[in-house]
Amino acid sequence: MTGADRDPSPGSPDARPVPPSIVRAVLADARRLVVLDDDPTGTQTVTDVPVLTRWSRDDLRWALAQGGSGFFVLTNTRSLGPDDAAARTREVAEACLDAGDEAGIDVSFASRSDSTLRGHFPLETDVLAEVLASRGRPVDGVLLVPAYVDAGRITVDGVHLVATGDGFQPVGESEFATDATFGYRSSRLADWVAEKSGRPVPTTELPLAIVRGDADELRRRIDGTGVLIPDVVTDDDLRAVVVAVLAAERDGRRFLYRVGPSFVRARLGQAAEPPIDDARLAALVDRGAPGLIVVGSHVGRTTRQLDRLRARRGFADVELDVAAVVHDPERAVATTRDRLLAAESAGLVVLSTSRTRITGADASASLDIARRVSAALSAVVAEAVERRRPGFVVAKGGITSSDTATEALGIRRAWARGTLLPGIVSLWESVEGPATGLPYIVFAGNVGDDESLADVVDRLAGPEEGEGAA
Repeated sequence: MTGADRDPSPGSPDARPVPPSIVRAVLADARRLVVLDDDPTGTQTVTDVPVLTRWSRDDLRWALAQGGSGFFVLTNTRSLGPDDAAARTREVAEACLDAGDEAGIDVSFASRSDSTLRGHFPLETDVLAEVLASRGRPVDGVLLVPAYVDAGRITVDGVHLVATGDGFQPVGESEFATDATFGYRSSRLADWVAEKSGRPVPTTELPLAIVRGDADELRRRIDGTGVLIPDVVTDDDLRAVVVAVLAAERDGRRFLYRVGPSFVRARLGQAAEPPIDDARLAALVDRGAPGLIVVGSHVGRTTRQLDRLRARRGFADVELDVAAVVHDPERAVATTRDRLLAAESAGLVVLSTSRTRITGADASASLDIARRVSAALSAVVAEAVERRRPGFVVAKGGITSSDTATEALGIRRAWARGTLLPGIVSLWESVEGPATGLPYIVFAGNVGDDESLADVVDRLAGPEEGEGAA
């Protein structure tokens, strides 16, 4: 499959209906799912799920005590180099297993990462497998399901595809494949596994004919070892895979999941819910205070979304100069902070990084620049929020949304309450600390169409004067 194809699965059988109730019926005796999320954007498909940004014993006890089928732990490993990402993954996994054993709860791990294949793979699943093996819980296989159905990221004939305005494009031909830190060439997931692993890895592809065919046959195919790669186009496909995996786990198998956001929703037994309604949103947002949008993402989609927001409504535009951060971060933070505070009288403030992307000499240097820029953004936000509490905060971009939550707003425990647009853009409600009662919006850099950011702001801030009178 090459180029942008309009029909991603010609000739495939229709999806086999698998309602969420079927998944929920088999979750009662399933392992509790712990989603190690390498940035906060994995929560954008779920409703009323606990989120931790720290993993102390008390934090994990709180999450386990909430019940339900699982919870998120934000590791933010996509912002780290390989050694630090491995160390953090190990630390979180050990802590989760200790807390689970103390509570008498067996846990299963999902390594949630980018639906466009950026992140530390196979490093994170390798570390999780090592930790589980050291506890006498060897892993039989890794389920690789990067699909994000709501955003048009699907897998057909083993090839991962990204929706475009003209159809579907193989992910290896997309802008995401040129990422300065996590770039790649392959669109076929089996080839991508080999490319990223740098060693032979057994893989088993599960085509749509199997996923949508006889449930018992799919269950038998799930018994394969190595990396299992199912085709996924719809939520029913995901739930069919989940039911087969849970059946295998009841029979004693143990899997790690390397997945995008949609698999998590299916594994938790949830359906795609409509966005949070206007009345509930209006009760959460203080529309007498300015809104703050923090933008760190550099992908072209984010830049276009900013342009459309600018065209639709007025806002104060404050820019953090990336080159200045690299040269003198303290001065860049102070200068940008003063400009942001001076813009408080505006009803909406956009704090963004300069749109010219600056990369380092190699992947590690590029990641270091990204971390320094995000830290600078967080420092500016922290002081601005302390001076005047905004009506809402939107964070655009994965690393940016993590650092804004943890460093700028001090969010430690929260609930992902739902979305602002169908299947994308989640709203967090902090349960303690300075951000309690402040709507925090996690908006991935690579999702939505060109109008989505403006649509989200309209929902949060309400129409500008003179609008909405019809």
